[in-house]
Amino acid sequence: MLTLLIILAALALILIAIVKFDIHPFLALFVGAIIYGLMMRMPTDLIVKSIADGFGGVMGSVGLLILLGVIMGTFLEKTGGAIVIADRILKWIGEKSVNLSMMLSGWILSIPVFGDSTIIMMNPIAKSLSAKSKISYAATIVALSLGAMASHALVPPTPGPIATAGILGADLGQVIFYGAFVSLVTLVPLLFFVNKFVVKIPLEPKMVADEKQLEKKELPTFFNSLLPVIIPLILIIVASIANYPTRPLGESEFTKALQFIGSPVIALLIGAILSFTLPKKFDRKLLSSSGWIGESILLAAPVILITGAGAVFGKMLQNSGVGDLVTSSMSDANWGIFLPFIIAFALKTAQGSTTVAMITTASIIAPILGPLGLDSETMKVFTALAIGAGSLCISHANDSGFWVVTQLSGMSIKQGNMSHSLGTLIAGVTAILLIFVLSLVVG
Repeated sequence: MLTLLIILAALALILIAIVKFDIHPFLALFVGAIIYGLMMRMPTDLIVKSIADGFGGVMGSVGLLILLGVIMGTFLEKTGGAIVIADRILKWIGEKSVNLSMMLSGWILSIPVFGDSTIIMMNPIAKSLSAKSKISYAATIVALSLGAMASHALVPPTPGPIATAGILGADLGQVIFYGAFVSLVTLVPLLFFVNKFVVKIPLEPKMVADEKQLEKKELPTFFNSLLPVIIPLILIIVASIANYPTRPLGESEFTKALQFIGSPVIALLIGAILSFTLPKKFDRKLLSSSGWIGESILLAAPVILITGAGAVFGKMLQNSGVGDLVTSSMSDANWGIFLPFIIAFALKTAQGSTTVAMITTASIIAPILGPLGLDSETMKVFTALAIGAGSLCISHANDSGFWVVTQLSGMSIKQGNMSHSLGTLIAGVTAILLIFVLSLVVG
């Protein structure tokens, strides 16, 4: 009981530091982990070892993946490649299905690009389509934001799912496959919600010259824009199939080559290199510390550090013997896949960041996968997705995404809560129910 109280006290300390005192999540998680170790009276050498093992271990498996994913997203954003992909989706689906177009555009673009960036990039299109179709601007931008959040929390290579999969040791290819499936199915009730309820929010767009500026840019082709996104995903999935215990692709040299180029770090490196072909006039300065690569490193650094600090907290929990506590206290309880969902849900709602909620929850759950019965390869995948589902909700006033949506569109806080926030709750609950059913069928 005392151990549980200490864990709750450490979590409360971390959340208060982040939410109330606006302390950076890296510092809050890192110091919180050390305080937890001291409160548990762990030997000081074990505390130091937990820091080195936790931070160093996750950096080796996850740090480069996050950086390469951010580089790829930055080049797609800066060159307008993300907009090209969105325009093609609009042409395929048609402007009559505006909300569906915006939702799918957000879903696809938020796989390589940060969710907030996707909403900001696509806002001119959401605005212009609202004006052309006479549909409420609230509906088009909320459709966009919910589509973006669904893939942002469930489909790598966005940082949260990559970090979560790495911390739990889940197969990234399977996380991509099942994450894409779950998030796409989740869009169905979200589309119904937007079309039936959000469209009733009276909100007209105030047009500016953003769309015209976008048209004047020298945009890359659709094919070139898609390559950095689709090639790494295909390579990772193929390598995951090749690595399956039954070895369906055999053990030839060709298969070994597929496994190499399909390893997440090599696949994302290939995606990043492909994104270098997107600018019409390539300038080597783009790869310098002051160019787009430098910007990418600045964007990725906080996420990487937060991931490392979360891993330190997880290793501290593991080395303090919390697994034994869970084994004894939960031997008669069947929390299963719902425990990671509930923890991520609480953390997301309390402190706002999807990525922080995912990393912190993964760090807490990793040491107790065995006692919870989630330590098989398949269940690790579904655990990662359950954490993603929990971190979807609830996006409200403490989440930057909430303010991006409301401030860009001019919605009031009440309108934002009734549309964007409620939509994220629907998304999270739908996703965890689907994940639970899949775990029964596949797990």
